[in-house]
Amino acid sequence: MAAATCELVWLTSLLSSFHILIPHASLYCDNQSAVHLASNQVFHERTKHIEVDCHFIRDKVRDGFLKLFHVSSANQLADIFTKALHSPAFHGFISKMGLVDLYQPPS
Repeated sequence: MAAATCELVWLTSLLSSFHILIPHASLYCDNQSAVHLASNQVFHERTKHIEVDCHFIRDKVRDGFLKLFHVSSANQLADIFTKALHSPAFHGFISKMGLVDLYQPPS
C-alpha cells in the first residue's frame, strides 16, 4: 500500500503540473487489517512498532488525499500475478481481464 500511495502522490503531482487537479485517490486492498490499521488514527499498544510506511499512509488518509477501500480476494484481479490460484479462480480472472488463448482453436 505504501508503494502504491507513493505512486499516487507522484502521479497527482505530475498531473497538477499539467493543470489537471485530482482531489483524492482511491486505493483498494484485500487485507482488512491493513486497511483498518492505516485508517485508524488511534494508536494502541500492539501498533507502537509499526513501520514508517504505515505512518505515511495514515498521513495521506488524514489529509483527505487517500481513501482506502476493502476488496474481497474473490475480486482482486492482481492475485493472478502474485499467487498460485485454483483453476476456477484463475479462469475467472482471465475472463474478467478479457485475455484469450491464442493457441486454442476457435469454437
